[in-house]
Amino acid sequence: MGQIRKQAIISSIVIYIGFFIGFINTWFFTKNGSFTPSEYALTRLFFDVGQTMYAFANFGIISVIYKFFPYYKDNLKPKENDLMTWALLLAIGGFILVAFGGWIFEPLIVQKFSGRSSLFVDYYKWIFPFGLGILLFAVLEAFSNNLQKTIFPAFLKETAFRLFTLVLIAAYLLELIDFNLFILLFAFLYLLLTAILAAVLIRSNNLHFTFSVSRVTKKFKTKILALGSYVYAGQIIYILAQVMDSIFIASLLGLAPTGIFALSSYIANLIQIPQRSVISITLPALSQAWKDKNMPEIDRIYKRSSINLLLAALFIFGGIWLNIGDAFRLLNIQSEYATGLTVIFILGLSRIIDAGTGVNAQIIYTSTQWRFDFVTGIILLLLIIPLNYILIKQIGIEGSAFANLISFFVYNSIRYIFLWKRYKLQPFSSKTLLSLLLGVAAYFISYYLFKEMTGWAGIFLRSILFSILFIAGVFTLKLTPDALQLVDVVKKRLGRK
Repeated sequence: MGQIRKQAIISSIVIYIGFFIGFINTWFFTKNGSFTPSEYALTRLFFDVGQTMYAFANFGIISVIYKFFPYYKDNLKPKENDLMTWALLLAIGGFILVAFGGWIFEPLIVQKFSGRSSLFVDYYKWIFPFGLGILLFAVLEAFSNNLQKTIFPAFLKETAFRLFTLVLIAAYLLELIDFNLFILLFAFLYLLLTAILAAVLIRSNNLHFTFSVSRVTKKFKTKILALGSYVYAGQIIYILAQVMDSIFIASLLGLAPTGIFALSSYIANLIQIPQRSVISITLPALSQAWKDKNMPEIDRIYKRSSINLLLAALFIFGGIWLNIGDAFRLLNIQSEYATGLTVIFILGLSRIIDAGTGVNAQIIYTSTQWRFDFVTGIILLLLIIPLNYILIKQIGIEGSAFANLISFFVYNSIRYIFLWKRYKLQPFSSKTLLSLLLGVAAYFISYYLFKEMTGWAGIFLRSILFSILFIAGVFTLKLTPDALQLVDVVKKRLGRK
């Protein structure tokens, strides 16, 4: 767990730097006198539709890499490893089919979006290079993560992408480029990141291609096809569940409400930063543990991920909700975006639930019961699509937030029950309840002591008090062993100096 903790900390720092740059980008997108909500929404739709393209084009190959890479690594020399060759060929073939489908269904897209979201229709074709970049980068990222090289891909995806975006924003605001050129350059950013990661892997002699079918591929081809098929369907369902909210809002309400929802989602997604780094790092460890039948290690990763991610989620959400109103006013955010504050709160609760259940999804689809991932995905989709459609029509963008909260609560509950019944694995303890109570207590003390104070002084004092109370509570109550071990490591290193 020490190596996981070390890489998780470094990756989290990289991701937080990226999100800080992303915050600057979002501020430029949403402040008065810059981009319109519709223009900002278009950049968010690039992500959502690009993720949908990735879901249909990847054929489950990412999960195959995570599941079977340990077998290739243990039984083949690096230059004999053919997994990456077939993964990239399959991904490219899948994207060709997706591009063909996008061309076939373009008239339908125009019909559905031209009325309320004409800007999306105007730039529809440029989403395809963006989606291709997401797909190819994901393949190389999975391969790099399994080589225990997780930090550089995280830097590229979370930090470098936002830096390049910031350059484009600056060029647009300085009137060096117009909005049309901004979007065209934006569409190729992920392909640029893919080229950089590929070059680094090749230069470090970690990326090899061979068209000879290895004995590992021959031995596991049936299982690879079975896993890929089930996970592929499950991933399509899960990603559709993740992106349908903004697509429904754009279709039913227009791009401006989509932009408001996008900003609210971005703020709520800050809660998931530690979760994203932990997932990328624990996947190879879980795959190896299942291969070695090391159930104590899997149980430990499950419990540690649950309490650590819950504490991180509570800490981030508390800091956000204490100061969000003042922050909008002080940062001169366009007034339309303030209508999404309720969305931030509801989505924040959903993210806390998802974080608190730990790496349950990763445990399931790296196990022999990965078919269950497909089953839960179907349940999620059957919940979230109709709930989004009905609730958005009834109560607007808040309806989508409620649809997410309900759906992901049910989704994670089913996974929790399955792991408990099948493997006797469950992540919760009395410290889970103490963590929740600590978060609530630290929030209300900080809120009521500085309730009347506004401006930057209020934000600073509330944040400092909340942080002191929360962090002190974590150590006093000994809520996570990782916090105590981290202090010991720092003490040892300082002692050496």
